[in-house]
Amino acid sequence: MYWNTSLARLIALIVLATCCSLAFAQENHCKKTVYLTFDTGNMSVAQTIADILKRQNIKATFFLANEKTYRGDFSLDDSWQSYWQDRVREGHHFGSHTYDHLYFVKDGASGEILAKPQFGPKAGVVTLYNEASYCREIRRVDDRFKELTGSSLQKIWRAPGGKTSPRSIRMGSQCGYQHFGWNAAGFLGDELSSQTHPNQMLLDKASSQLQDGDITMAHLGIWSRKDPWAPAVLEQLIVNLKARSFCFATLPKLDK
Repeated sequence: MYWNTSLARLIALIVLATCCSLAFAQENHCKKTVYLTFDTGNMSVAQTIADILKRQNIKATFFLANEKTYRGDFSLDDSWQSYWQDRVREGHHFGSHTYDHLYFVKDGASGEILAKPQFGPKAGVVTLYNEASYCREIRRVDDRFKELTGSSLQKIWRAPGGKTSPRSIRMGSQCGYQHFGWNAAGFLGDELSSQTHPNQMLLDKASSQLQDGDITMAHLGIWSRKDPWAPAVLEQLIVNLKARSFCFATLPKLDK
């Protein structure tokens, strides 16, 4: 009995030491951080991207607008509820991309900004937004996300097209949301022509040029590209970055 007990303890210690060694090795192996982010777009590869992230055990950040999808509905319709609920359960993070996908045009003359909604009742019309009305456009995504998932967004947002001014950034901050764009190397090019920017070119560029702390940007589907960026690029990019000792984290960035 004594020997059986001693052997069991020895085996337990070996298992514990092995696990700790593996964790330590993985922590040491992971020397850099990259932030994968996805804007809604037309959602045509949304499930493909979700499957890749799950298979690779990666958490990403999604920026949501109520955009028209390849199915003819909109990305924040009830028909997408289960998709967003699944992503919440998987532990991803979420931010606002403005409800009607507002493209910033310019600052107004009296403290407002001019922006052009891509969707909604004012689609295509340059519209004046003061701080309160711009805040509503950012916060509407949060309100709708709570209806769909029961969870809130992280207090982050991204302007469509990355188009901003100090005034628009300040309006978002006054509303309680921190703005996150992307780094130059993080522009993954999924909206570019596949004739002039084939998938292999985009993969090679991102795999070699991304640096520690960079934020990437791609879409859950895009109308303008013939050859879909995902799955051709995403999974191999993740594999390549892991080989370069990258970890993957979610926004907002944590203070080190």
